[in-house]
Amino acid sequence: MTKRAAISIIIFDVNETLLDITTLDPVFKRVFGNSATLRDWFAQMILYSQTMTLSGLYTPFGDLAVGSLKMLASIHDRPLNDSDIDDLKQRMGRMPAHPDVAPALTRLRDAGFRLVTLTNSASTAAPSPLERAGLGDFFERSFSIEAVGKFKPAPETYRFVAKEMGAEMAQMCLVACHLWDTIGAQAAGCYGAFLTRPHNAILPATHVPRPDFCAPDLVSLADQIIGGAQPR
Repeated sequence: MTKRAAISIIIFDVNETLLDITTLDPVFKRVFGNSATLRDWFAQMILYSQTMTLSGLYTPFGDLAVGSLKMLASIHDRPLNDSDIDDLKQRMGRMPAHPDVAPALTRLRDAGFRLVTLTNSASTAAPSPLERAGLGDFFERSFSIEAVGKFKPAPETYRFVAKEMGAEMAQMCLVACHLWDTIGAQAAGCYGAFLTRPHNAILPATHVPRPDFCAPDLVSLADQIIGGAQPR
């Protein structure tokens, strides 16, 4: 794959990359007695979202979120009340931004990059989760995969953003703390910038693309992109 160095558009994943999903911990501690189950729940959501896409099927990410919670409650033989589901939904809509997000976005915007988001979550009525987190004004546009009916890392999701932005794939860089997302973006022709937040790391395996940029915090990652760090 041939890529040009001129990145002009930065695409941000939203959940966990920009917004702090650990604020959902109380739901999992209450239902399962252990907040660590949050990671299992999130992994199940991603697994089944990708399963639906590979199977040619689609259901909204929010439905998968609730379904995955019910599935885990059944697996662990834990009671699950409607109030628990309502609490999860409310918390998902009000997750705060990580502390490093606003400073990094400010640097990238001031450097002249166009900033957009691409999320597996469905569009919501205003105020959106990004607006509630105080991040809405940073982004030119916010995209949802519901427009193509396929979940990331399907190549159609990244190509949809390029088409809507009137850009070539090689002009875009996907920022995410999930390696499966940066792999998908790179395979589609974008640059990939990997944020190694806790519980996320490089996968050292044959033919797995290494991210073009990699850092433990979003400010450092932004500085790499601004500085034109050479792809690894």
